[in-house]
Amino acid sequence: MCAAEATASLLHVEENFSACLARIDALIFKPLLQAEPSDQKGKENFKLFLLLNDRFQALWNLTEENYRIVKQKCSTSEYFVTFANYVVVHGFEHATKSKSEAWKHHKTVLKQFLTDFTSETSMSLALYTVLHKPIRDHIEQYILLLTKLNEVLKEVGAFLESFISQVLDEACFTKTLWKSLGYKFTDMLCVPERRLLEDSRNLPISASTNRSDRILLFDDVLVLIQGNSFQSFDLKLVWVDENSLLFLSSQAVWQWKLNQAIRQALNGKRDFPLWGKTGEGTEPPSCRFFTYVFRLESKFKSASYEGEWHWGKPHGKGTVKWRDGRNHVGDFKEGLEHGFGICLVPRRSEDRYDCYKCHWYEGKMRGYGICEYGNDMVYKGYFKDNVRQGFGILENHSAEHPFKYTGQWENDKKNGYGVWEDKDRGERYIGTWLDDHKHGQGIVVTQSGVCYQRTFHADKMVGSGILLLEDDSVYEGNFTEDLTFVGKGKLSFANGFILEGTFTNKSGQGLQTQGILNTSNEQPDERITKTQLGLKEFPVEKRWKGIYDQFLEFVHSGCKEETEESFTGFHIQTSKELRKSQEYLFCHRWEYHVGTEDVSWKIEDILEELVHHQELESLQRYLEKALKSSLHPLGKLLKALTIAFQATYSGIGANRHLLTMAQEEVKYYAKKIWEFYQGLLHLALEQKGQMPAKCVDGETSDQKACSVVLPLILPCFYPELFMLYMLYHEREDDLYCQGIVDLSLFPDIKLLEFLDVQKHSSLSPFQRRSLIKDKCFLSATECLQKLIIQHLGAEIHLIRDLMDPTNQGGLYDFLLTALESCYEHIQRMRLHQRENCHLSHSS
Repeated sequence: MCAAEATASLLHVEENFSACLARIDALIFKPLLQAEPSDQKGKENFKLFLLLNDRFQALWNLTEENYRIVKQKCSTSEYFVTFANYVVVHGFEHATKSKSEAWKHHKTVLKQFLTDFTSETSMSLALYTVLHKPIRDHIEQYILLLTKLNEVLKEVGAFLESFISQVLDEACFTKTLWKSLGYKFTDMLCVPERRLLEDSRNLPISASTNRSDRILLFDDVLVLIQGNSFQSFDLKLVWVDENSLLFLSSQAVWQWKLNQAIRQALNGKRDFPLWGKTGEGTEPPSCRFFTYVFRLESKFKSASYEGEWHWGKPHGKGTVKWRDGRNHVGDFKEGLEHGFGICLVPRRSEDRYDCYKCHWYEGKMRGYGICEYGNDMVYKGYFKDNVRQGFGILENHSAEHPFKYTGQWENDKKNGYGVWEDKDRGERYIGTWLDDHKHGQGIVVTQSGVCYQRTFHADKMVGSGILLLEDDSVYEGNFTEDLTFVGKGKLSFANGFILEGTFTNKSGQGLQTQGILNTSNEQPDERITKTQLGLKEFPVEKRWKGIYDQFLEFVHSGCKEETEESFTGFHIQTSKELRKSQEYLFCHRWEYHVGTEDVSWKIEDILEELVHHQELESLQRYLEKALKSSLHPLGKLLKALTIAFQATYSGIGANRHLLTMAQEEVKYYAKKIWEFYQGLLHLALEQKGQMPAKCVDGETSDQKACSVVLPLILPCFYPELFMLYMLYHEREDDLYCQGIVDLSLFPDIKLLEFLDVQKHSSLSPFQRRSLIKDKCFLSATECLQKLIIQHLGAEIHLIRDLMDPTNQGGLYDFLLTALESCYEHIQRMRLHQRENCHLSHSS
C-alpha cells in the first residue's frame, strides 16, 4: 500500500469512528444525562456516569483532532517537489550572485550545518546541501524508528486488547461477587474502583481452614469473612511470612498472588496481565512507607501514622496524629516511639500546646529532653517512663511569677537537693525538697545580702536557725518569715558583743528583748564574718547526684550508642538547637586533632582513642579537648556541672558565707570527672582484652584529679568562685589597698628603705638623690606596681586553696608564701598606722 492509500484508509477509519461516537452520544449519553436519579444510591452512581461522560467526550475530541491533522498535513514529498523546481531554474546560483558580499558574512553560520564546508565550497552548493540534506537524514531516522515501532505497535495493540479484556472481565467478576454477598457486606465493601482478584470459593485455601470462612483478595485490601462479620486488611500492611497469615502461606498459589497484589498496591499501579511476567517482583519489600489509621485497641487507636514500616510495625521515621490533637514526629522501633522525637499535646480548655522534644525508649520518654509547656514554663532535663526523673531545670518565663528550679526530680516532682530562685522576691533557696515542697535543711540567700539556714517542713520554717545579717551580726534562734526575731535567741554583733535572751515584736513597739549583753570582748570576732553554711547539712557527694547517676548509667550500659544519644547533656539550650544537634549527631562526625592523630567523637572512637592517650602529656591534651567539646560525654558532664554551679553561686547566690561550699564542690567535680574518665578507660581496655595499668608514680586518685583535671575545669567556675573569694576577703583587701595608698605617699628615700632597695649608705646625699632618679627609683616603682593588685588577697587564697598538691613545698609554693608575707605585712603596717592615728586623736 502506497502512502496516499494509507493516509486515505486512516482518514476513513477515523471518520467512521467519530461518526459512531456521535451516534452513541446522541442515543445514550444525552438521554441519560437528562434523567438525574432522586435516590441516594442512584446519585452516587450518577457521579460515576458524569465522569464516564467526561472521558467519552475527551476520546471523541481526540479522534476529531487526529482526523483534522491527518487531513490537513503537508507531506515531505510536496516539499521536495518544490525544492527540485527551484534547482531546475538555477535558483541558488542567481540568489548567491545577487547577494555575493552578504553571503560572505554567513560562512560561519553555514559551518554549523555542514561539517565538510570549506572556503572553496561554492555558496550555491552550500545552500543546496543545507536545504535538503538534514531533511533526508531525518527521513532515514524515521525509517529506522518506524521499523522498530512496527514490532512495538503490534505489542501495544496486543496489550490494549488484553487490557480492555481484563478490565471488563474483572468488572464482571467483581459485579458477580457483589450480587452474591448480602447488603451488609456490599454496603461496607463495595467501592467503584475496587476489583476482586481472587475468591477462596473459586481457589480453596486448605482443608484445615474453617469451611464457613471466606477469603476475598481485592486489589487494595484482603477480606476475611467469618459468619456475619469480616476483617479487612490494607494490602500495604499485609506481610506474608511464617508469623502472619499462616493460613495463606500454606497455599503456594495464594501466597504468590497475595505477594504480587501487595507489590502492585505499593507501586500504585496494576500489571497487565495481572500477575506480570514470570518471576518479576514476586516479593514485596519488608520496609515500606505509607499512611495508615489504627483501628484495634492500642495506644495508637484511631490515630493515623505516616512514615516508614517494617514487617507490619512503624519502624524508622514517622508521624502519628491522634484525633484529640496530639502529634508525635520522630523515630520508631518495632511499633513504638524509640529514639529522638517531638510530641505536641494540646492543653485542656486552652488553645496552646505542651511540646516535648526528647529521647524515647520503647514508647516512653527516657533520657534528656526539653519540654516547652503551654503555660510559659520550660523544663530542660531528664525523663524516665514519661515523667521528669533525675537532674533537670524548670523555669517559668511568665511575668506573673518568674522562677527557676535547678535540681533533682523524682516521679515528676522536685525531690532531693535543688536550688530555687524566686525572681519576684529576689531570693534563692538552696536545700532539700520532698514532693515539690521545701523539706529538710535549707539555706535562703536574699538580694540584700542577708542569708539564713533553717529547717523546713512542707515549705514552712520549723525550729531554730541561723541568720546572717548585712552588718556581719549573727542571730541564732527562732525567727519569722519576715526575719523578725521571736523567742529565745543569741545575737552576736560584729564588734564582739553578744546579746542573749528572749525576743518579742509587739505591734507599734518594735523589737524588744530581755536578756544579758556581754561586752567583755570588744574586739571584732573574725569567726562571725567568716561563718560558712551548708557544709554538714549538704555533703558534697550528695548535692548533684542526678547528674552523676545519668553518666554512671551511660558507662554501666557499656557506652552503647543509643544510650549516648539519650545522654545529650546540657549544651543544648533551645529546642531549635536540640533538633539541629540531633540531625548533626545522626549525620556527621565531629573531629579534632590530638597531636597528629584524628579523633572522632563517635562513642566507639572515643573508647578507642582513650587507650592511645594514657601518658600524662598526651592525656592532658586529650582531656582538654574532650572537656571543651559539647559532643564528648565528659564535655557534656562538665557543662551540666557548670550550669548547676552557676545556678547556686551566681547572682543572688554570690554570698561570702557560701565560699567553702563552692570550693569543695569544684574539687569534687574534678574528682568525679577523673573517676568517670577511669571508668571509660577501663571499659575501653576491657573491650580490647587488656588490663588497666597500675599507677607507678604513687599518686592517689584524688591527687590525680587535682593535678590533671582541676586546672582544666577551673576556668569554667572561675568567675563565680572568684566573686565569692572577693566577698570573703573584702576587708583584708580593703586594708591592703589602703596600705598601698599609704606607701605611695612615702618620701622617695623612705619608700626605698621600706622596699629594701639597696641603700648605698656610703654615698653622699647628692649621689643618693641622683641614684634615686636612676636605677633604684625605677626598681622601687616596679616593685610597687607589682604589689598594686586590687583583690590580691582573694587571688592568693584561691591559688592556695586550689593549688596542685604536687607543688606544695616547691618553687611555686615558696613564691606564693613570699607574696602572702608581703600582703600581710602591708596590712599590719596599715593597722599600726590606724592605731597610732586613733591614739593621737584620743590624746
